[in-house]
Amino acid sequence: MERDVHAVTGAFGYSGQHLARLLLERGARVRSLTGHPDRPDPFGGRVEVRRLAFDDPAALRASLAGVQVLHNTYWVRFAHGGVDHALAVERSRRLFAAAAEAGVERVVHVSITNPSPGSPLPYFRGKAQVEEALRRSGLSHAILRPAVFFGGRDVLINNVAWLLRRLPVFGVAPGSYGLQPIHVDDMARLAAEQGERREDVTLDAVGPEAIEFRELVRMVKRAVGARALLFPAPPWLLLAASALLRPVVGDVALTADEIAGLRAGLLVSKGPPTGTTRFSEWLAANAGRLGREWASELQRHFR
Repeated sequence: MERDVHAVTGAFGYSGQHLARLLLERGARVRSLTGHPDRPDPFGGRVEVRRLAFDDPAALRASLAGVQVLHNTYWVRFAHGGVDHALAVERSRRLFAAAAEAGVERVVHVSITNPSPGSPLPYFRGKAQVEEALRRSGLSHAILRPAVFFGGRDVLINNVAWLLRRLPVFGVAPGSYGLQPIHVDDMARLAAEQGERREDVTLDAVGPEAIEFRELVRMVKRAVGARALLFPAPPWLLLAASALLRPVVGDVALTADEIAGLRAGLLVSKGPPTGTTRFSEWLAANAGRLGREWASELQRHFR
């Protein structure tokens, strides 16, 4: 069987859609592996669709038949509906095992900056466990570690703008900490490039600007013309506000892991930037559209 298919977990989702579009532009055959095969197709039938059957090894292996490169974006931001980080790790192991059995030549896997198997944070600990499972699989692989995305309807920055446009006050946890965002199209380019290679590599996927978080919020506030008052807020208060906001937006705005990881400096890279788009320049050009609609994690992954 000729192997010329690039499979993308969640090719109709956020980062997966940007990657699938780039792969199509480059002439690749693209297949989406998804837990939601009935979702609207933004590509007009140009992308094959297969169910991401974690609980059926034979079906999972069959969904990878003919695949040359597997681009894996699967993960869960928070536990919900019986799916937690431990289950996401196990599902990732099953996916890699099926890829090896199906003869996939290369896996390009999306992780996170600064994962650690000893982390007290389930998100970062789980990401490290998935990386180790991929290394042990024997598959040729590239591990890409983004800090946070921007561009399109990303979750963090878009929703910060949504809140700033609508609330009179906006709390920021005290401390000096930052993040190093990468444009989603830069991430797609990096993933596509790594799909063409065969040496094992781990790369931080970060843009050229590392920005102190409070300053980033100020930048977004100025760009969208918001009047919200910024004030220092302890983490417990931010989590309480997130709980109050949940019935309004139908989503989880913030988790304890995210606050702790951000304050610990885990979303800044120690290596050179791999993206080229500057957040400050992108923000100036796109402020008018930013935060007009809430980007829902629950809608994207659980409904």
